[in-house]
Amino acid sequence: MWESASESVGGRDYGNGIISSTKQGLKTDGFELRGQSWYVASDIPSDLLVQIGDVNFHLHKYPLLSQSGKMNRLIYESRDPGLNKIVLDDLPGGPEAFVVAAKFCYGIAVDLTAGNISGLRCAAEYLEMTEDLEEGNLIFKTEAFLSYVVLSSWRDSILVLKSCGKLTPWAENLQIVRRCSESIAWKACANPKGIRWAYTGKPPKVSSPKWNDIKDSSPSSNQTVPPDWWFEDVSILRIDHFVRVITAIKVKGMRFELIGASIMHYAAKWLPGLIKDGARSVDEGSNSSNSSGSSWKGGLHMIVAATKEDPSSVQAKDQRMIIESLISIIPPQKDSVSCSFLLRLLRMANMLKVAPALVTELEKRVGMQFEQATLADLLIPSYNKSETLYDVDLTQRLLEHFLIQEQTESSSPSRQPFSDQRGTNTHAKMRVARLVDSYLTEVSRDRNLSLTKFQVLAEALPESARTCDDGLYRAIDSYLKAHPTLSEHERKRLCRVMDCQKLSIDACMHAAQNERLPLRVVVQVLFSEQVKISNAIANSSLKDASETQYQPMIPNRKTLLEGTPQSFQEGWTAAKKDINTVKFELESVKTKYLELQNDMENLQRQFDKMTNKKQTSAWTSGWKKLSKFTKMTTIENHHIESQVPEATIEQTRKTPRRWRNSIS
Repeated sequence: MWESASESVGGRDYGNGIISSTKQGLKTDGFELRGQSWYVASDIPSDLLVQIGDVNFHLHKYPLLSQSGKMNRLIYESRDPGLNKIVLDDLPGGPEAFVVAAKFCYGIAVDLTAGNISGLRCAAEYLEMTEDLEEGNLIFKTEAFLSYVVLSSWRDSILVLKSCGKLTPWAENLQIVRRCSESIAWKACANPKGIRWAYTGKPPKVSSPKWNDIKDSSPSSNQTVPPDWWFEDVSILRIDHFVRVITAIKVKGMRFELIGASIMHYAAKWLPGLIKDGARSVDEGSNSSNSSGSSWKGGLHMIVAATKEDPSSVQAKDQRMIIESLISIIPPQKDSVSCSFLLRLLRMANMLKVAPALVTELEKRVGMQFEQATLADLLIPSYNKSETLYDVDLTQRLLEHFLIQEQTESSSPSRQPFSDQRGTNTHAKMRVARLVDSYLTEVSRDRNLSLTKFQVLAEALPESARTCDDGLYRAIDSYLKAHPTLSEHERKRLCRVMDCQKLSIDACMHAAQNERLPLRVVVQVLFSEQVKISNAIANSSLKDASETQYQPMIPNRKTLLEGTPQSFQEGWTAAKKDINTVKFELESVKTKYLELQNDMENLQRQFDKMTNKKQTSAWTSGWKKLSKFTKMTTIENHHIESQVPEATIEQTRKTPRRWRNSIS
């Protein structure tokens, strides 16, 4: 039942969606279904058989001819008065719509609902049930019901648009799809605070409730409506109708983050295995044509198994169409969807042989936010005839798109300050460098990976992108392990991509004992290691400076170890034991050096004391000689005092005494 008690359109009453013809036809008690045939419960025998597919309708000519222009034309243009059979296999809506239209012609009240209105509207147009034959004919009443009842309801608009999937091209030509899409778009863009209609909402992630407890969400006065309230309802639509709705929502000006989130929600529902941790269970009947018995959960082994399916199957074609449609409607803004979603979409696009132009567009989108990628998403298998296990050429193209995008952003004027923009670009390149090093470490185990591809991918980034080459050294060591037959020249060529001066002390210790490296590279590593140890010893007395210098290396090494395979980390365990031993010996050398330095300082102090004693004895002998000379001068002065006045003598006596006191 509809919410309103009656819908009055043009003076005609639509009591709870129930309509009937104003013209009184044959008296009948209704229609009866016997097997695959419909019969009119009437005393008058039928004189017309209408066949639609496998269903037969035993009817009378007069009620149909009085309200259907097409039935009139078929009978009278046949020039056969005795024509008693008409085949209408191309009737939109099929037997379900025709039985409602036939009841309307007989004057029987029919119930219009969101489930049958689209098919009935198309069938009325096909049968030409216009106002020329009867006022208030079926076209008028179905059109009024669509405009005044369906389009004003959120749920009815969704259901009618979903039912239009089997009515192509009639639903398109009658503007049913466009009007429903516009209605849904307007309601989706409405302020969530003003929403008062029921919606499905996202399913909870907890254990499923009982069937009787499942109810639609109805916003109350104290309930906050989330901005993504419309995702689940829209996701039940067919892909072409979903595209129409999203296009209309874009025109209305919705935020690109919400549009991108709705696209990811739709993809999770219709493309099993696209989203991490497996696909969620799909609602019954919403995508029965696309759901398979076993949904693969995004692992390499599942993807390889999926390639065994026939690519020309119906499921593959449907998924290919969904992917192509989703690529075309992704908002152009950078962060509208996640990089992980784009890479997984790219993986399926390559697997299902999507159009090359759309794949290239998707690769450019990944390049725009390549610094957000993870190693698990980047390990895309090679679905073409390439000999390598992973698609290294695809990663190379993604990296090139990233570098082009970075160059474009740095050269184009931006509102962001130049220093901030430069720092952001540098940070993004450093993250991409760590990602590429981890990727090279993983793919280097493939014996079919050529040295040229490895070298080109390793050298694609500028030197400034790597502040430490430990990750690159791990990739080189892994490649040398997987390719033991490389010549000396090839090994030297491989090691040229690495800068020995950017290796940490741990990596230098490991490389110095690595027999797979060329001798020249080992010498360079030893020289670099010696320089680092010398600098460490020289700065050991400056504790604060030492912490400032070496503390940033710790998080760097932790970050570089992210994404490193477990087997490769086990290879480092034995090397780290040797490194710890060397570190202990280095600490012992430092301790002995400090002890020697203390002994030297003690000897220096003793030497200074001895030197001070010798200088004091020499001065003492000098002072003794000077005192003797003073005594002789005093005797001579005493002899003169007798000839000088008393005051003068007294002054003369005081003066030498003061001089002696100062000396002594």
